[in-house]
Amino acid sequence: MKKLISWNVNGLRACVTKGFLDFFNDIDADVFCIQESKLQEGQINLELDGYHQYWNYADKKGYSGTAIFCKEEPLSVSYGIGIDGHDHEGRVITAEFENYYVVTCYTPNSQNELKRLDYRMKWEDDFKDYLKSLEKNKPVIMCGDLNVAHTEIDLKNPKTNRKNAGFTDEERAKMTALLDDGFIDTYRYFNPDTEGVYSWWSYRFKAREKNAGWRIDYFIASDALKEHLVSADIHTSIMGSDHCPVELKIDF
Repeated sequence: MKKLISWNVNGLRACVTKGFLDFFNDIDADVFCIQESKLQEGQINLELDGYHQYWNYADKKGYSGTAIFCKEEPLSVSYGIGIDGHDHEGRVITAEFENYYVVTCYTPNSQNELKRLDYRMKWEDDFKDYLKSLEKNKPVIMCGDLNVAHTEIDLKNPKTNRKNAGFTDEERAKMTALLDDGFIDTYRYFNPDTEGVYSWWSYRFKAREKNAGWRIDYFIASDALKEHLVSADIHTSIMGSDHCPVELKIDF
């Protein structure tokens, strides 16, 4: 059985001072993906015994960035999705293993007043095309901060957030389209009606204390992997970021 973890650390250097390595060592994942590392090459020396490390950095300093740490050396690793307009922000890494690909993704935020929504829509279409192109070779496990709460039970206050970034009709429709095109939201697969379990809380208004959160961190798997899915979990008690880690177990 393989255990996979995904965590938006919202600045890895800060997260390391808040217990990142304790969680990393305790959880003992086979594949550990992070988003929003917010650093450049050489700005951190992370000693993770027994793990291969793969990093993708944004051109812009202190912004975005992803990484994959894995026990097994991948057959191949690629960075970005092969489109220059998308590949300067360090948002995607793909690691190929024997039975599947693992893709870590930090989806662009539509931002205040939805000023980046048009770009986000283009990203969604191109990223889905990228995932479908991988699927022609083998199934895909995609994880990360996808910056969308898909349904009303995926956030505490759906009515007041209808037109806010992460819960617009447009963003939610893109997630529906992805799932309709042969992918599984693994947490909802195991927990179809569970409410009040979130993966991100604003730092404002004591949101985490009140559990006024959003579920925007996911493991999405190809339908072909359905019979291999064992469990999906959200580690709501783990601090160190405004997001908490999410987990998928899979068995071959």
